[in-house]
Amino acid sequence: MYQRYFKRVIDFSFALIVLLLVMPILIVVTIWLYFANHGSGVFFFQKRPGKDEKIFKIIKYKTMTDEKGSDGKLLPDNYRLTKVGKFVRSTSIDELPQLINVLKGDMSLIGPRPLLPQYIPLYNAQQRKRHNVRPGITGWAQVNGRNAISWNDKFIYDVWYVDNITFILDIKIIFLTAQKVFLRSNINKAGEATTEAFKGNN
Repeated sequence: MYQRYFKRVIDFSFALIVLLLVMPILIVVTIWLYFANHGSGVFFFQKRPGKDEKIFKIIKYKTMTDEKGSDGKLLPDNYRLTKVGKFVRSTSIDELPQLINVLKGDMSLIGPRPLLPQYIPLYNAQQRKRHNVRPGITGWAQVNGRNAISWNDKFIYDVWYVDNITFILDIKIIFLTAQKVFLRSNINKAGEATTEAFKGNN
């Protein structure tokens, strides 16, 4: 009953309240990134699969520049990640614009993280169950290792959440997420600026 009737109401109400409360922070971060990104934009939009694999555009703060090398190709991620962007990412402030996705109904506060559309054909039947619910800003996989665990472990945590959604579990995830953000733990694997791409099941 919680998942079917109350989760969406809580998502919308909480997202609206938090957006209003953090608006001053968002304004400051937007101005900060505008100058730090050297004209490459402040927001990052990307297509992601949501519930039932319906495609939507996720909104995040842009933490990297569009700097290119002499060959015309983008420089490696760790070169384009600015100091401001690194701070915004480590504090998870880059995720806050996704509250707009929650208001629109594309996402939930809690759920499996929305990944890339090209990963869909690579999932096995069990892993594909992660799309039975709305994707979340944070989720069970995020509080159990975030980007420092393997893809297989992430999917196991995602599917377990889909099969065990309760109000109490969501509250637990919110508190654990706050703890992770405060400690700035498991942002990425050591030596990597972004998460390694999923290449399918071996």
